[in-house]
Amino acid sequence: MININMSENPFVRNTKTSWCPGCGNFSILDSINDALFAEGLTPQNVLMVSGIGQAAKLPHYINAHGLNTLHGRAIPAAMGAQAANNDIKIILTSGDGDTYGEGGNHFLHNVRRNLDIVHIVHDNQVYGLTKGQGSPTTALGQKTRLQFDGMRHDALNPVALAISLGCGFVARSFSGDPVHLKQMIRAAMNHKGYALIDVMQPCISFNHVNTFKWYKERAFYIPETHDVTDRVKAFELALQFGDEGIPMGILYKEEKPTFLERIKHIDRPLVKYERKPTDIDWLLDQLVE
Repeated sequence: MININMSENPFVRNTKTSWCPGCGNFSILDSINDALFAEGLTPQNVLMVSGIGQAAKLPHYINAHGLNTLHGRAIPAAMGAQAANNDIKIILTSGDGDTYGEGGNHFLHNVRRNLDIVHIVHDNQVYGLTKGQGSPTTALGQKTRLQFDGMRHDALNPVALAISLGCGFVARSFSGDPVHLKQMIRAAMNHKGYALIDVMQPCISFNHVNTFKWYKERAFYIPETHDVTDRVKAFELALQFGDEGIPMGILYKEEKPTFLERIKHIDRPLVKYERKPTDIDWLLDQLVE
């Protein structure tokens, strides 16, 4: 049993990790800890869910309920957990490969279902756990440890995809700016419905292109004058990436019924069941007779 000093942040575990020194995952972990504590939550009413990958190890390093699932299968596990206990706060943390690659189908359909969860994606544009091959968000032509002559696929734009699907909360942040990241996490936690935060998280071991310096030279804050309810403007911002700048902040926000709210409003009249000659149990009864 873990002894917790409630005068300090109860989510902080201070345990040894398997992350590389200087990894952006540390900043993301700290920002999550700070955001959860600032929102007045306790480890007893928070569930951290993840798939497989370096980012997905985060539930091991935080004092809260934790659930590690299969590669790309964190969202359906979170769906089951929320259906069983919708009073608990569910934070899903996973990498770009785990979310947009193996878990791409679940990502798409969860936007449609609008589960009330916060999804923090550690987007380092490589598969860090399996030593640096290209991921869905790796740029076309970028060389990796596996794609020696460069990526031959167009990079996926997750925030543009989410907005096009009608995701109710879409934001982008940077692990090199923990203050901003904490703000985005708190905003996502206070949104009712599926909240996606795509976090630019440099991989210091395997991605030597998208470094902290590279992001700091390109990242800019979305102006306060931006109308987060304007889907067209949000999509235009989402398309910006690279040398033209990378917008950081809430791109799009829309309030709509969550998955569980939609289910609760379905009227299900009782249907009287009558046995028919086609029923297998009726046929078995005839054989016995």
